[in-house]
Amino acid sequence: EYFSFLRSVSLLHELPEEKLSKIVDCLEVDYFEKGEYIIREGEEGNTFFIISKGEVIVTQKTEGLAEPQKIKTLGVGDYFGEKALISEDVRSANIICNENDTQCLVVDRENFNQMVGTYEELQAYLKDYVRELSISDERRNAQTHPPKVDSAEVQELQRLRDRVALLLEHQPFQELEVIATLGVGGFGRVELVKLKDEDTTFALKCIKKKHIVDTRQQEHVYSEKNILQQTNSTFIIRFFRTFRDNKFVYLLLEVCLGGELWTVLRDMSYFDDLTARFCTGCVLEAFDHLHALGVIYRDLKPE
Repeated sequence: EYFSFLRSVSLLHELPEEKLSKIVDCLEVDYFEKGEYIIREGEEGNTFFIISKGEVIVTQKTEGLAEPQKIKTLGVGDYFGEKALISEDVRSANIICNENDTQCLVVDRENFNQMVGTYEELQAYLKDYVRELSISDERRNAQTHPPKVDSAEVQELQRLRDRVALLLEHQPFQELEVIATLGVGGFGRVELVKLKDEDTTFALKCIKKKHIVDTRQQEHVYSEKNILQQTNSTFIIRFFRTFRDNKFVYLLLEVCLGGELWTVLRDMSYFDDLTARFCTGCVLEAFDHLHALGVIYRDLKPE
């Protein structure tokens, strides 16, 4: 049973059959319930986990924010703790069970080295893979908390997050005032809104539930929300929260009032070299941040 499953795991699929069979012999199965910590950031560890059932979320501390931030979600066939297979490991993130009865296949470093320690190809691959993980962590950390962040700005952002968290989920307009419509499309519209008791403005993306169902975009909308929740970059609009009522799903976002790049380009006919390089650089920074999170964006266009 486990042999076929391990063969499908990318890290192990090239192992010779006899070594894979030995790993199967030393596997243990651990069970976890939703909300349970499997790994805690900063702890030492010597175990490697492969998810055979269920789902986990990965969170990591971010400078300037009180709570660890969600990095990504892992499911069946994904693995974590691979650094522990080649050296003493201080866990670089939290792994939290996200579904009841989640099951992980577990092997510790001692048993792993006894079984496959002489398989140089895998050990070399592991070292390269761990090196790439470290580079990815450094890149994400550089993006999520650059050294010159204004602490007042961070505090204001946290205040806004705390403030909008108190708004009623099914009655967004009870405390949000519409100032103007920024755009209209087949999906719905985008409104410029403000909190009624202060001048802070946001963009409220209003998506028709009927349109979501008719075009089978449920997974797309969920992915948009999930990815925006993970991001923390100056070059990607900030996501605050969602609302819903009988007709719409709402995404409350940072407002950017510079207009579409396509419209600006059309009005100017062309950009000078400095402007073109600036726009390209901003896009590359956004992509670099997404790639560090394991996200690929495939719909880039000026509008």
